[in-house]
Amino acid sequence: MENALLIGLSRQMALQNQMNAIANNLANLETAGYKGDSLKFEEFVMPVATIDGMGGSDGQVSYVHQARQIRDFSEGDMIATGNPLDVAINGKGWLVVETADGERYTRNGHLKVDSEGRLTTADGNPVLGLGGAIVLAPEETDLTIATDGTISTKDGEKARLRIVSFDDEQRMSKAGNTLFATDEQPKPATNPRVAQGMIEQSNVHSVAEVARMIEVSRSYISTAKLLDGTNDLRQRAIEQLGRLQA
Repeated sequence: MENALLIGLSRQMALQNQMNAIANNLANLETAGYKGDSLKFEEFVMPVATIDGMGGSDGQVSYVHQARQIRDFSEGDMIATGNPLDVAINGKGWLVVETADGERYTRNGHLKVDSEGRLTTADGNPVLGLGGAIVLAPEETDLTIATDGTISTKDGEKARLRIVSFDDEQRMSKAGNTLFATDEQPKPATNPRVAQGMIEQSNVHSVAEVARMIEVSRSYISTAKLLDGTNDLRQRAIEQLGRLQA
C-alpha cells in the first residue's frame, strides 16, 4: 500500500513539472523567438520493490520518471515591425550573442544599438558578426541588412551577422527565455535568409497549450482522488487490525 502511495506521488510530481512547462510557454506567448517546451516521461521499474502477493512481472513496482525536456524548434510566425534593426531568420540558423558566460544563440532578432555603438539584443548582449562585435558610429545612417546578413550604412558595408546552425538542436539548453547554450560546435548556416524589419514570434500556440493544461489538471485531480482512496483504505485497515488485536 505504501508503494501505491509512492507511485501516485511520482505521478503527481511529473504532472506538476508538466504544468510548470505549460505555464512558462503561456507566459512567453508574446516573447519574440521563444521556443516551446514539453516533457517526456518514461516508466521506471524499481529493481527491488515489489507488490506483496503478486509474482513475476505483475509484482514489479514502476514509477513515473521524467526522461528529458523536449523543445519545439519549429519557426514562429514572422511579423513586420518596420524597425530597421529588427531581423528574422527564415529557415535554420541562429544569431550568435556574446554574454558573460560565453557565446549563446538566439532567434530573437529584436536588436538595438547601445551607448557605445554596439549592436546588441534587447537585454544588452552584443550580437556578433564574422569579425566579432558589430559597432556603428553615430553618423552612420541608412542602415540596411541584406538577406545574407550583411550590414551596410550610407558609408558602405560594415559587417556581416554571424549566423550558425547545429546538427542536433535538441542538445541545446535554455540560458534564458530566448538564449540557448550547447556543447556542440556551431557551423556556419547554409544560405541563411535574413529578413530586415521583421521579428519571429513565439512558436507557442495558445489554444493547444490551454488544452494541454486542462488535460494535466484533470489527470492531477484523478491521481489525487486515487491517493485519497488508497489512504482511506489504509486507515480502515489499521482500524480493523486494531480492533482484532483488542
